[in-house]
This record gives sequence, structure tokens and C-alpha cells, in this order.
Amino acid sequence: MTAPNSRGHNWSRKSEEEEEEDPVDQMISRTGCASFHRAVQDCMAEHQDWRQCQRSVHDFKQCMAEYQRLRANQLGQHQPSPAGS
Repeated sequence: MTAPNSRGHNWSRKSEEEEEEDPVDQMISRTGCASFHRAVQDCMAEHQDWRQCQRSVHDFKQCMAEYQRLRANQLGQHQPSPAGS
């Protein structure tokens, strides 16, 4: 008979691919700006100087501003109008 596995079954263990995604990455993914955020991260990893990554930062900022503008419009449309209007 073989010795029992000291760790037991792995049924509930997640693989590295299934690990929970960072909450910040999840939020950014929902905005549609993940590729811009990734470009900023890649630039910072390569240059380690934010001043050399201004184009990437600008593009990410523009994407987020557009998302926030659209989101504000959506929220504004769904709110009830004030009484008496």
C-alpha cells in the first residue's frame, strides 16, 4: 500500500492561473482602459522613470477621463428627476 499524501486532495487549491486577480486590475479592466494601464506598467518597468512614460500616462489618463464622463452620463440618466420638475 502506498503512503497517504500528506497534503490531501488538491481539489480546492487554485492553480496560479486561477489565483484571484488584483482588485485594482479588476476595476481597471471594467473601464476598458486595461491596455493603456498595462502600457504604463510596461514603460515603468523598462525605464524606471515616470518622466519617460508621459505619453503612456497621458493615454491612460485620457481613457479613464472618457470612461468617467460616460459613467457620469449613465448615472445621470438613471436618477429620478427632482420633485416638481
